[in-house]
Amino acid sequence: MKKIGQLDRRVLRRTEETLVSDVSLIASEFLAGFQAVQRIDRPAVSIFGSARVLDGTATYDHARATGKAFAEAGFAVVTGGGPGVMEAANRGCQDGGGLSVGFNIELPHEQGSNAYIDIAYTFKHFYARKVCFVKPAEGFVIFPGGFGTLDELFEALTLIQTGKAQNFPVVLIDTDYWGEMLDWIRAELLADGMISPEDLELLHATDDLDEAVRTVIECYEANCAEIPMEPRKADAQ
Repeated sequence: MKKIGQLDRRVLRRTEETLVSDVSLIASEFLAGFQAVQRIDRPAVSIFGSARVLDGTATYDHARATGKAFAEAGFAVVTGGGPGVMEAANRGCQDGGGLSVGFNIELPHEQGSNAYIDIAYTFKHFYARKVCFVKPAEGFVIFPGGFGTLDELFEALTLIQTGKAQNFPVVLIDTDYWGEMLDWIRAELLADGMISPEDLELLHATDDLDEAVRTVIECYEANCAEIPMEPRKADAQ
């Protein structure tokens, strides 16, 4: 597994001697990822959250219930394919008879594939994987998680804010978990003019799983994701 980290560091560090082979490797990974996305034959939601959440906890149960609700509504569920929240959402999707998708990543620790996936692809590079989370998505639903979950959250917000992705809903589950972050965003980012008031409207925080599912589905049915935000140059810096 040590070679996995070495490969990523090499791609980011070197420029000359491995340029052609590195670009070819990344291009082939994008192609394989896009081919996996093409197999998704229905609207999809991407669900994120910690790999460290255990079966039997409230967060696991809520992610499973959410995955099932989306499946019953005719949506595919896309996750990172690993354990924790990802497993729960994929498992719930299969509980509901839906199409369960897992886009995994090779890591030196923590990230084995879960057993509840119908369409699977394992990436070597995070950036190719991230594109395939966004490409089929009609919305993101985000459960409590760590750095990886925050990375997906803020990347989605940046893509939407700058008009690089559709204006799809980003729903945060568990207001207690996300509340202090949202308070900080209002008190610091908004107060200091680092974001605009309408940027806050990109985030929907709730404890109601039905509301979370409904937010994504109603946006899909109303085609609201097709209405882009007006990109603001200062926000993209």
